Amino acid sequence: QHSRRFKTADWLMSQTKHRPQVAIICGSGLGMLADTLKCQDSFTYSDIPGFPQSTVQGHAGRLVFGELKGKTCVCMQGRFHMYEGHSLCKTTFPVRVFKLMGVETLIVTNAAGSLADGLQPGDIMIIKDHVNFPGMVGLNPLCGPNDDKFGPRFPAMSGCYDKALRCSAMEIAKQLGVAGLTQEGVYAMVGGPNFETIAEARLLHRLGVDAVGMSTAPEVVVATHCGLRVFGLSLITNKVVKSYEDSDSVNHEGVLEVGRLRSHTVQQLVTELVSRMEINNNNDTNNAV
Repeated sequence: QHSRRFKTADWLMSQTKHRPQVAIICGSGLGMLADTLKCQDSFTYSDIPGFPQSTVQGHAGRLVFGELKGKTCVCMQGRFHMYEGHSLCKTTFPVRVFKLMGVETLIVTNAAGSLADGLQPGDIMIIKDHVNFPGMVGLNPLCGPNDDKFGPRFPAMSGCYDKALRCSAMEIAKQLGVAGLTQEGVYAMVGGPNFETIAEARLLHRLGVDAVGMSTAPEVVVATHCGLRVFGLSLITNKVVKSYEDSDSVNHEGVLEVGRLRSHTVQQLVTELVSRMEINNNNDTNNAV
């Protein structure tokens, strides 16, 4: 894996003059953010040496480099999931490639189901913390020999979602007039690909989880391990069914539809957040926005 990451990073750096400072992983139905980048260089995943392939509808499968508000960014249009049969080493492979290319900040977006009564479809949840269920039972991208070049054997995860970036995002939501749709919350990752049973949804809710999805935690764990600043947000696309009397059920098409309806707002919020970021060229990852 180590030499493959270097090979991939070297190949990308030979194909584009862009040297990204910010990486953005676009979740289901949110890939259009990449289309707004200026001076684009884009690569289909299948053309990138060593890169995994995405197989999910709503995930385009392209890496797009370009300028966003004067900052050099790279966007993943389509991410990799455990439920596609990828190992967690593969799902997080791009994060370490980004680190090798000089990225300092990772922005992760996803589509999630709401467990909190105060979160409705179309709302935006800024992730303040996560519960990584696969990680708790040993499905962790950091399993195996530790690569000391990236980070320590036992990395702390207590502050993995950068507080200054979260505060900045809440300010931006106010200025965009969407503060009423935006709140902070806890995201839980489950393995998928099935949506949760009612008993599972009730369990998660009781544990203090606000929204649930099938991605994000592995990328955040690896990003935190290698010293990247992380900002995460979930677009709430559906209410998770918590009652046996409820006849509603969720499907992926409905998830993508909410993604399309709210994508412009998410795009504005992320664009403005990138615009306000201070980029450090000294790799001081503790620096605030």
